[in-house]
Amino acid sequence: MLAAAISRTGDLFQLLRDGKPWTRAELAMTTGLARSTVAGKVDLLLNSGLIVSVGEALSSGGRPPSRFAFHAQARSVLAVDVGASHVRVALTDLNGEVQAEERTALPVATGPEPVLGHIVDAGKRLLASSRRPERLLAGVGIGLPGPVEHATGRPVKPPIMPGWDGFDVVGFVQRGLAVPVLVDNDVNIMALGERAAFWPDVDDLLFIKVATGIGSGIISSGQLQRGADGTAGDLGHVRVSRGDGVVCRCGNIGCLEALASGAAVAGSLAVQGVDASRGADVVELAAHGNLAAIQALRQAGRDIGEVLATCVNLLNPSVIVLGGSMAAAGEHIMAGVREVVYHRSPPLATTNLRIVLSRAGERAAVMGASQLVSQHVLSPSGIEATLTAIARVG
Repeated sequence: MLAAAISRTGDLFQLLRDGKPWTRAELAMTTGLARSTVAGKVDLLLNSGLIVSVGEALSSGGRPPSRFAFHAQARSVLAVDVGASHVRVALTDLNGEVQAEERTALPVATGPEPVLGHIVDAGKRLLASSRRPERLLAGVGIGLPGPVEHATGRPVKPPIMPGWDGFDVVGFVQRGLAVPVLVDNDVNIMALGERAAFWPDVDDLLFIKVATGIGSGIISSGQLQRGADGTAGDLGHVRVSRGDGVVCRCGNIGCLEALASGAAVAGSLAVQGVDASRGADVVELAAHGNLAAIQALRQAGRDIGEVLATCVNLLNPSVIVLGGSMAAAGEHIMAGVREVVYHRSPPLATTNLRIVLSRAGERAAVMGASQLVSQHVLSPSGIEATLTAIARVG
């Protein structure tokens, strides 16, 4: 790495983010910076608490050199998962490790002020119970179950969130917690969380959430892809061949969501006389061997696979992860997806393709919300802002 690329302390910090210990001499050799320059930057990072001494390296003669590593517990993050009917607020460290959390049955349709007010109050309770001062809170990450304009954090015409359209989520939360607040669509942050925890070496991944709605988080070349207006990955409103005459809640005909979402599958079973009113009922019926539920899930998997086959041809991911409440049906829905994707995609695109169930499960969104904040505050510019704030106070 050239010294010109390490002009700021925040740039040097990126070498330390993996948690492996470094000596000042190793940093100087790797970056090409003078040892005195490295020493000054290391001292700034030590003073911030973002790195700590982790012992001494072997000496080749004289005093053993000190080694330093990233200190993930130096700051806390509030990671928030807002679902259709629940709110989960977790306190994590900068690596996304959950330290404390609260889960509450609170419908998003209650409105932005009650939901966001609860988030602020819950965050303060978690900080207090964990004895973490608010000054060590790095930021708040929030996942919402609808389209979000990423630049502003404002929901955009979310179908299941009455009263949220255009609401200033960031401004509201910052009135209670004066820290950076980042907001994104829930499936995007689930993709971030799943990848960070279980697929860190995979640069091309699709996370598919199948629940009340159907959507995807797209990671391509290691970066989350939001698209021009933040709507990338909205698979639920792609038309599928089995959808003739089926009206979707968006007003169009034949959308994937209208056939393969939890509510849609439950509705198809109810027509057959099976007692099912929501996706969770379908999952439970399948778990108890109900043949109609198993067949319906398999067909939902085929419908999803039809759309995913196009995604595979277009994006060539190496991993597709199925998550959301309907993924609890496991291999029943997975079998249908694999059946169609492997049949309809070219061999080159599927030779190394893995289609798997989410390993993060219901915590994927919280893990991703934490990542959203960590990526922001630990970026070179984020580190510079932190060091500037510390210098101003000191």
